[in-house]
Amino acid sequence: MAMNKGWFSNQHDGISRRDLLVMAGTAAATLASSSHTARAAPAGGAFAIDEVKQGEDVFAYVDRIKGGFDQTAYQQVIGAANAFKEGDQAIGVGAENETTRSNARALLANTKIEDLHQRPLFEDDLQQLIWQTTDQTQYEKVRAWTMGQLKEFLLTEPEENIQGIMNGLTSDTIGFIPKLMSNEELVALSQKIFNVMPGTKMGAKGYMGARIQPNSPTDHPDDIVWQVFDAFSYATGDIVIGTNPVDSTVASVVAVERALKDIVDTFGLGEVIPWCVLAHIDVQADVSDSFPGTVSTMFQSLAGTDDCNKIFDITNEKILKYARAKEGERYGLYFETGQGSEFTNGVANGVDMMVLESRKYGFSRAVGIELAKVQPSGAWLHVNDVAGFIGPEVFKSREQLVRCCLEDMVMGKLHGLTIGLDICTTLHMTVSLEDLDWCQDQIMPANPAYLIALPTKNDPMLSYLSTSFQDHVRIRERFGFKVNDAMWDFYKRIGIVGEDNSYTANYGDPLWVYYQYRLAKGDGRSKDAIYVEGDRKMREVEARGVDLATGHGEKIWDLNPTLAAKVKALYDDAKQSLWAELTPEFIAAVPDVVPVRTLSKDRNDYIAHPNTGETLSPEAVAEIERIRDAWGDGMPKGQIVISDGLNAKAIMDEGHLAPYLEEMRRLLAEAGVTMGDKNIMVTSGRVRAGYRIGEVLFENADPNSFRGILHIIGERPGTMHHAYSVYITVAKGKQWSEKKIDHDMTKLVSNVADTALAPKEAARETLTIIREIVGKDVNGSRRYG
Repeated sequence: MAMNKGWFSNQHDGISRRDLLVMAGTAAATLASSSHTARAAPAGGAFAIDEVKQGEDVFAYVDRIKGGFDQTAYQQVIGAANAFKEGDQAIGVGAENETTRSNARALLANTKIEDLHQRPLFEDDLQQLIWQTTDQTQYEKVRAWTMGQLKEFLLTEPEENIQGIMNGLTSDTIGFIPKLMSNEELVALSQKIFNVMPGTKMGAKGYMGARIQPNSPTDHPDDIVWQVFDAFSYATGDIVIGTNPVDSTVASVVAVERALKDIVDTFGLGEVIPWCVLAHIDVQADVSDSFPGTVSTMFQSLAGTDDCNKIFDITNEKILKYARAKEGERYGLYFETGQGSEFTNGVANGVDMMVLESRKYGFSRAVGIELAKVQPSGAWLHVNDVAGFIGPEVFKSREQLVRCCLEDMVMGKLHGLTIGLDICTTLHMTVSLEDLDWCQDQIMPANPAYLIALPTKNDPMLSYLSTSFQDHVRIRERFGFKVNDAMWDFYKRIGIVGEDNSYTANYGDPLWVYYQYRLAKGDGRSKDAIYVEGDRKMREVEARGVDLATGHGEKIWDLNPTLAAKVKALYDDAKQSLWAELTPEFIAAVPDVVPVRTLSKDRNDYIAHPNTGETLSPEAVAEIERIRDAWGDGMPKGQIVISDGLNAKAIMDEGHLAPYLEEMRRLLAEAGVTMGDKNIMVTSGRVRAGYRIGEVLFENADPNSFRGILHIIGERPGTMHHAYSVYITVAKGKQWSEKKIDHDMTKLVSNVADTALAPKEAARETLTIIREIVGKDVNGSRRYG
């Protein structure tokens, strides 16, 4: 392909697509600006309601305070009814104190559903879709009720009566309900509503299943397959086997899809459990088109506004189209959501996180209606609420995590969804390994349809903490939950569970599952020979940084002591990595380095206030301008930026940064791409700091000429790898000068480390992605796999 004024002088055809897996927390919040309240609050501040009159509703209050309807004040009153979360405070819709929160709830309880419906908090195409797919007959039953009356109905009426009106509730109305309820009331309501996956027991009362999440830092099929064997050895996994890919090329995704399909086919589970590679849905569709039969259920992350879904590179119609394409198939679609994604991407449009989360469920409900038209056994659709994944800018504490999960469970169930949870935390939150057990125990009475399942609590690729296989065993024991019947029968068939439903001597032994797998393949070798082979494969997997759980500790739901000690050590190292800082000696040793800082005053400020790490200090801007001015008429095509991110050790570890820089500069020089000769080193830098640097450097570039930033940044800590990512942003000069660069223009190479994706290989991937972007004229990236 010819590159007119592009980066390259040579031609490169046949480039496959790359996905952008944004490591949330590194690419953090852009905060909304103004806040107009009854008592003025600063941007990102709190909202105050000092008093309300007897019987006053939201609209009467706003009218009294503002002298007429005011959209911003309306959004703030609704937001102020929420339980406290940092994300709501950040956009100025959080309550200043408990008096304000109580007053906002009183106003909301007095407000009629139809009045709220006539004044949407924010209107876009997604809101229109939700309205169109809300049952009008059922809506007529409730429209004249106040929110207080609706709350009372939900808490006192049986499930049958609730099912008779809930499809008539818009997503905003459903999003208002948890604002009026205590945790105990949310649990009581969740215990009454169950939406069962067609032809299964998943989502039924007394059942709690698992999404096996066999992630690998390198997408190695053996890492993934052996984690599935490991899950099976703990009788865990029934709703989906779902892998988050590092590399979202078609070639890489199809390799993982085939590995998962092979397990399902070999064990004869095709009608029992689907598999999924969580690349962008377009990539999954390409895999399905090019390699028919390899894709089972299809995944996508959803947001609660059109603006945020655009960043995810999806539209309403795109997702509905994929639903229609499932005609005649058993398995449908799988969505992931979570409070805070709109605010962290700067597109909340003044609406609080809980209402926007509810709109994601409304989106899901609309898709389910479409699926039901084409799937013979009913719509196969489920939603995984990933609460806690973004980080402390959304909320910080274990109590907030519990509250968020309970809110989302109720909202999802009231939308008619089969909804599961990822009860998770990042390493830069204050929720510990032990806290997660406490959170699980608080949430489980609400009976989610399923939880995530990992070999340990620590995900080896995503660097966050979630639910282990052993946690599932403990939860099933404590709360009496069952696994989907068809999958439990399989666990009996392979000898993990006995006919009396107790665990056998093969419990916690992935080698036994591998042996059963080889027998199902028709392998005629002896058990000893297969065990020797399996043991070698397990050691290879663990050498790549993927832990496999075997056996147990004192209780059958305890990790074996050696592995438990290792997980604790990784947790401790992650905390150290999080607070590590780039040393003066390291900075000085980087060739041609130009050190700059963001507005973060220190590491604590950087973690607590993500926006400070996105904004360059005045001194940094001046330094970047000096670099630009020194170029004169010789502006290069690109610039390298290096930031500490959430793990400075990932940058400073021996054999990490230097090999990538050397190979990257060599490859770009061979390709005829001129690069700035300085390496800009940012202390307390987040992803958007790189965009701001590019906007300064390239603001006077030829409008039609490509310019790019390669931003090397430390990922979340939490694994042995101390990995970094490279954010690749290539855009035309016009886009840089307009200062509108954001994540939707960016692609990523992630998990770069000497023990994961080798730095030199990462440089070659970077070059391939650059070629692809330029060849596609900077189409929107395929993101959030």
